[in-house]
Amino acid sequence: MRLIIQLAQVFKNGCEKSYRIIGRGGMYQTKRNEGQDASNREAEVREPKIEMIIKTVGEAGVCLDEEKAGLLLSYYERLIETNKVMNLTAVTEFNDVVKKHFADSLTLWRVFAGLAEKAEDTQQSLSDKLVSTETRLLSGQSLIDVGTGAGFPGLPLAIAYPEMQVTLMDSLNKRVKFLEETVKALGLTNVTVIHARAEDLARDKKHREAYDLAVSRAVANMSTLLEYTLPFVKKGGCFVAYKSVKGEEELAAAGRALKLLGGKVEKADNFTLFDMGRSLIAIKKTAQTPKAYPRKAGMPGKKPL
Repeated sequence: MRLIIQLAQVFKNGCEKSYRIIGRGGMYQTKRNEGQDASNREAEVREPKIEMIIKTVGEAGVCLDEEKAGLLLSYYERLIETNKVMNLTAVTEFNDVVKKHFADSLTLWRVFAGLAEKAEDTQQSLSDKLVSTETRLLSGQSLIDVGTGAGFPGLPLAIAYPEMQVTLMDSLNKRVKFLEETVKALGLTNVTVIHARAEDLARDKKHREAYDLAVSRAVANMSTLLEYTLPFVKKGGCFVAYKSVKGEEELAAAGRALKLLGGKVEKADNFTLFDMGRSLIAIKKTAQTPKAYPRKAGMPGKKPL
């Protein structure tokens, strides 16, 4: 039997190889797809991590699907890779990042669920409260993360709530570049990244009193944070500070800043997240912030109100 052997090598995505053996009486085809094999191996590695993200964040009260958890995993991978050449975070172990960065960032729902309790049945189940909370967050609200750093809490919030418009603002250009590249790589269309100081951007008419929500996990005392953030918030909107359990102590010393900047304490939620003592302090914007604030760059930190 005479056989004609034809070898055809085809590259797909740079790594697929196909081999054909053609003979009298028919065709026998085998394929060796290295790209598919690599993809399968990657999926095997990612799948348990995605499940871990869903489980851990779920324990913090937030329900994520596999797609959103996958985006958080891709964010983690980019964060750790970039952290090798740029100081983005001291927390690098996967489980720690999921708990201390992702889950913590997504506890914002607690503020809204807490406020909802004032008008809703206190016997309402947690799941029902979460539905109400997510409806609030998904209803086209705009949020600015002031001093976002490596993207916390704003980027996890943007991933979890894609209908919310999120602005990430930071004063360090290299962090901004990392965020821009990450947002592009993840295909997020609801995120804007801005390189600016809060004291300067808050005087821009496009951003002053333009947001429904402002958040910050920045390391600054409460008086300083209020001057950085409240000028961005619409009257009737809210600023939420992510703090440790000492947050209320800072709040007690920020009475003058609240009065000057047009804010009122709406809620202080102290809770334990895994083994961490956390506090979310919600400040409602009750009046317009005077044009004199924020003061020029550096002053809010050097001389808190």
